[in-house]
Amino acid sequence: MPLGTLDRSPPPIFKQGPSALSKLMFFSALALFLMVADTRFRITQPIRSALATVLYPAQWLALLPVRAVQNSGEYFTTLNQAKINNDEARRKLALQSMRAGQVEQLTLENSRLRKLLELREQLATALMAAEVLYDTADPYTRKVIIDKGQTHGVDLGSPVIDESGVLGQVTRVHPLASEVTLVIDRDLAIPVLNVRTGARSVAYGDASLSGGGLELRFMGSNADVQQGDLLTTSGVDGVYPPGLPVARVDRIERRAESAFARIYCSPKALVEGARHVMVVKPLSGQIPPNPEETPANTPASRPVKKGAQK
Repeated sequence: MPLGTLDRSPPPIFKQGPSALSKLMFFSALALFLMVADTRFRITQPIRSALATVLYPAQWLALLPVRAVQNSGEYFTTLNQAKINNDEARRKLALQSMRAGQVEQLTLENSRLRKLLELREQLATALMAAEVLYDTADPYTRKVIIDKGQTHGVDLGSPVIDESGVLGQVTRVHPLASEVTLVIDRDLAIPVLNVRTGARSVAYGDASLSGGGLELRFMGSNADVQQGDLLTTSGVDGVYPPGLPVARVDRIERRAESAFARIYCSPKALVEGARHVMVVKPLSGQIPPNPEETPANTPASRPVKKGAQK
């Protein structure tokens, strides 16, 4: 091959365009121009909006796993918080219910204590405040234990009252506590007075009735007793102060074959739920002793005559 026919141009791999520095300067100037133009005239805003619209589905699909993880975490967090809030709400509700019950109990006790104080002002005898601790375990008797005893000055046989009337009588005294037999106990009897008629009688405890009550025994079938009559202490026994409410006549049974009527009464005192009571000094300690009588076999002194003296 002749030499004149050879192509002397360099192959494409060795072709050199603009230098790298020229390209850097050109693209840097172009980028600076575009940035200034975008800042001043916002020429790329439509392009950005179009690209954002086209790429939104791809972004939404790419964010689905991330959102699923976040939502699952928030679900469990919200569920745990809801359980905690529910437990806290239940606890607060129980606490408020307990406080409401305490408020009602304190209100009831306050009203009863006020009635006791009013009754204390009406009585001229010495009174001692006490609190019922518990009922006795004997199922055949109706007795309670109070927190005052011999060291506090409680005497055997002292009447015990609450804000409604006579509750019972102290039948056993311990150093720090006392036993009170309730008026509905079958072994307790109280002289009473019918306020309407003024007739005296004796009320006996009758625990066989439903809820416990009292009974007027040995009352004639023609006795002037009516349902609803109020019975108070008569004061003739020297133990109970007169005028204390004891019971109210509840039911009367008059039988032709018997000369006596069966008269059932309901106690005025709270024999089932008394808590704060007053212990009354028995009247026997306030009654003066009987005067001493002169012996019958002692000869009376006679005046001495003056003439008999020497």
